[in-house]
Amino acid sequence: MLPTLRLKAKAERRLKGGHLWVYSNEVDIAVTPLKNMTAGTEVVVEAANGKALGVSVVSPEQLICARLFSRDSKQTLDTSLIVHRLQVAQSGRELWYPQSCYRWVFGDSDGLPGLVIDRFGDVVVIQISSVAMELRRQAIIDAVNKVAKPQCIVLKNDGKLRAVEGLPEYVEVIQGALEDDCAPLVENDTRFMAPVIHGQKTGWFYDHRENRAQLNRLVKGKRVLDVFSYVGGWGVQAANHGAAEVHCVDASAQALDWVEQNAALNGVAEKVHCWEGDAFAALRQLKDNGERFDVVVMDPPALIPRRKDIKAGEQAYHRLNQLAMRLLSKDGLLVAASCSMHLAEDRLPDMLRVMGRELDREVMIQHVGSQGADHPVLPAIAETRYLKAVFARVLPTR
Repeated sequence: MLPTLRLKAKAERRLKGGHLWVYSNEVDIAVTPLKNMTAGTEVVVEAANGKALGVSVVSPEQLICARLFSRDSKQTLDTSLIVHRLQVAQSGRELWYPQSCYRWVFGDSDGLPGLVIDRFGDVVVIQISSVAMELRRQAIIDAVNKVAKPQCIVLKNDGKLRAVEGLPEYVEVIQGALEDDCAPLVENDTRFMAPVIHGQKTGWFYDHRENRAQLNRLVKGKRVLDVFSYVGGWGVQAANHGAAEVHCVDASAQALDWVEQNAALNGVAEKVHCWEGDAFAALRQLKDNGERFDVVVMDPPALIPRRKDIKAGEQAYHRLNQLAMRLLSKDGLLVAASCSMHLAEDRLPDMLRVMGRELDREVMIQHVGSQGADHPVLPAIAETRYLKAVFARVLPTR
């Protein structure tokens, strides 16, 4: 029989409304002391009146001290459940992306908190960020092999979230082999090699797939600037879809080497030019050089990692996109993106409005995108809808 985690009076309202997280200040520690619980343990979460609300795994030292993985209080997080969750997640992804290149598991959204899995055809990359999932590592591997039977499995277990949980960082190929430490994928009819060993996160960012597809429709014959390009997700696709010229800016020389390799893979190397350096400095230098672009993509890393960083992060988004707007031709397109969940959805459009007035430009928002279907949103958890991409036409004032 599982131990229980009792909530304070009325603290169950969010969970009844569909939320899955329990905060430490919602727990009745007089009845169920968090300090006595071991990280990764399964517990039945109870309302103040003792009614079971579901079963969760606990992280007693964290602000989010428990995450529900089932509403059935008799359920356990075993191999059978993991297999079932992987099957459900896979069937949903294959409807949208039949080439088997997608984010297969998106943590809480797929009922597997603390787990991310990306699939690159016959290569699967697993990223574990919680003690609970680390304890079930072999069960996860067994489930992946049962459902997908991949040739290669990579454990990409590094990053800040593991440090928060007190977990060691490691990257390991535990099954099969990789060519040049990369995994092949196809996205929007463009081929890539994702650096799953030495790259950021799992090596690739599937979340912007639909937004890149939107841009691909608009770039034929255009001069494109891709800022924070990483391995060329935006820029190489633009070149492959008819852009006349693409310039990629990134602070990482290694990332730009991957851009060049991916451009060559698609036969568009002559169109793609790389600029190594700090984004702010590079944008200013391009302006001083008199450069102009028909399209600028501004897709920085998360500039607001915590709530207390909102003010500074918004200022950084403002400065970057203002510099980008200055580089646009008279009738240009700015794609302003953010992966910061703490940036409210209305903030980017409002920033662009303010920038337009500051630069005496007319800003027309033509499309607002979010993450793709392989990053499903739970309506009750706003944090699962984190990605924004605002497509703004920028014109001289009339």
